[in-house]
Amino acid sequence: MRKFISLTLVLLLTSASACVQQGTGGGDKIKVGVFMSLTGSTANFGISSVNGIKMATDEANAQGGVLGKQIELLVQDNRSDAQEAATIVTRFVTQDKVHAILGEVASSRSIAAAPIAQNAKIPMVSPSSTNPEVTRKGDYIFRTCFTDPIQGAAIGEFAAKNLNAKRAGLLIDRKNDYSVGLGQFIRETFTKLGGQIVVEQSYQEGDTDFNGQLTSIKAQNPDVLFVPGYYGEVGLVAQQAKKLGLNVPLLGGDGWDSQQLYQIGGQALVGSYFSNHYSVDDPDPAVSKFVNDYKTRYGSVPDALAATAYDAARILFDAIKRAGATDGPAIRDALAKTANFPGVTGMVTINSERNAVKPIVMIQIGEGGKYNVAGRVTPEGATPAVAASPGASPSPGASASPAASASPTMSASPATTASPAASGSPSASPSPRASVAATPSK
Repeated sequence: MRKFISLTLVLLLTSASACVQQGTGGGDKIKVGVFMSLTGSTANFGISSVNGIKMATDEANAQGGVLGKQIELLVQDNRSDAQEAATIVTRFVTQDKVHAILGEVASSRSIAAAPIAQNAKIPMVSPSSTNPEVTRKGDYIFRTCFTDPIQGAAIGEFAAKNLNAKRAGLLIDRKNDYSVGLGQFIRETFTKLGGQIVVEQSYQEGDTDFNGQLTSIKAQNPDVLFVPGYYGEVGLVAQQAKKLGLNVPLLGGDGWDSQQLYQIGGQALVGSYFSNHYSVDDPDPAVSKFVNDYKTRYGSVPDALAATAYDAARILFDAIKRAGATDGPAIRDALAKTANFPGVTGMVTINSERNAVKPIVMIQIGEGGKYNVAGRVTPEGATPAVAASPGASPSPGASASPAASASPTMSASPATTASPAASGSPSASPSPRASVAATPSK
């Protein structure tokens, strides 16, 4: 009899434990899985992102959490590897029973992980993967950054209209989804505006010698060189281009943004441009507070990846609050209704394709690695940056905004300086147009 009672108790306890793990509303914590590259070739991206997410989480927990529950982060390092990212997300949904997922930065890793989250009906929010293919993996996959059709259009038109470039070289990382996709959108816009890609060369992540490619590019006498890659290779490309006498502006995307960019490329980068998510010198009080709080906590200037991850976490927490529940479908529906969320990277609205409609900043690299704001791009349907409190919430139930492929427009902006700041991440869709009237380079 005692043996029967003991066995019954064990079965009851086991059953109760399983219910707590599997129940979407059970337990006293909200589990959020975070997969980022904390080591490997893009470790700076992941470290900055995790810093931003932790800061947002600590702020939320200090205010009582969400739905009366504390947020628990399960942070895992994917070692800058797409397969490892997929393995981690599988563990999140099968073993850890997370309520939502934040990650990744690099589009290749988000693309590898997204189908797993989609199949489990667990919402996944990428802070900064810009390849359109990411959110095409399913209706549980979101992003809170701009997409590469918008970013590529802004870069291509900036080169054509602001720099009056007619001939361009294109140097891409042939095995990187972000680089290949962004390069495609830059090419489409630049050529539509009468420009010509006179030479195209490629490399592979981890390469350190670009002299062969750059020699071929120089021979074609381009006005500018598009390098839609990540900061590590871009810094080396800038150095080697300068030594070869290829003295033209380099242009790229948010994958350039890292404090290590100028440490690697130095003076050779001065006069080059890249698109980004925000500027640390934005006078918006919300941005100033974020920058100061980040400096106090981490002892460094927050790059764009820290800012986008901070916003992504806050948007997720806000969605859970508005959902009033922690099950996947409820969180998904609330995320889809996010409108005019006051982020530090601008007002964020999630459109019908689960992409963020928000502003873009064009940055010029100045002396000493200063970041000068050369112009701002506001896509159609996005709200221009305004002062906002980090604690504010968007209007619940607001309708979705126009698709991210809407035409961006670039407005003039006085040059402001900011400390160097990291981001990155692309497939195909029609390239949008960007009407540029930004401050010319000096």
